[in-house]
Amino acid sequence: MSLILDGTAGVTGPAGNTTTLAVHTRQVFLSGTAATYTKPANCTQLVIRAKGGGGGGGGSGTTGTNTGGTGGTTSFNSVTAVGGGGGGGGGAPTAGARGTGGTGTASVRLAGAPGGLPSMITASATNVYVVGGNGGGSGAGLGGGVAPNDGTAAIANTGAGGGGGGIASVTFNTLASYYQAGGGGEGEHYELIINSPSATYTYTVGAAGTAGSAGTSGANGAAGGSGYIIVDEYY
Repeated sequence: MSLILDGTAGVTGPAGNTTTLAVHTRQVFLSGTAATYTKPANCTQLVIRAKGGGGGGGGSGTTGTNTGGTGGTTSFNSVTAVGGGGGGGGGAPTAGARGTGGTGTASVRLAGAPGGLPSMITASATNVYVVGGNGGGSGAGLGGGVAPNDGTAAIANTGAGGGGGGIASVTFNTLASYYQAGGGGEGEHYELIINSPSATYTYTVGAAGTAGSAGTSGANGAAGGSGYIIVDEYY
């Protein structure tokens, strides 16, 4: 028989014997740079889940590259989760790179999803709309399309990528002069178990990648989602 309790500590068995079960607590960190985590008294094990920030979506237009910013790296002690890359504007738009390659040993490490590339929607026999690339990951921002043309931001603390800026109706002949925008990539995720933990650790939650700005006759990309750290504490 198994019992699942939510942090309470006393169970009386059939013979009247009382068994004390381990208490489980949790701390969630949604921001912080070089901040200090302090282990609770009597805690014997930490289980950490962490995610890097998502990259920003690129901006569109007829000038500039307007690449979105790279998502910040999340770290707990020396173990890091790399942020996603920014979506690229420019004549050859690029999807934001997935966050991967973090340092330190983790029990689980998952690369983020890459951002999306822009796509075209036919408006008429001579004109097209260009929809910016979607961000990568769950909670990602959508690329700007017909209305509005700006991309939409990823949800905060998901580590997802922001959407790229779109392009309003233009002719096929002028499309080549526009810099089209990709979506930002998703941050990396890891899980880590620390037995007999130290009293304190330094942590940083990866910031959201910034939005790529609009060029001439273009639209803005959107910011990615910031990262997170979840620490489960066992006694």
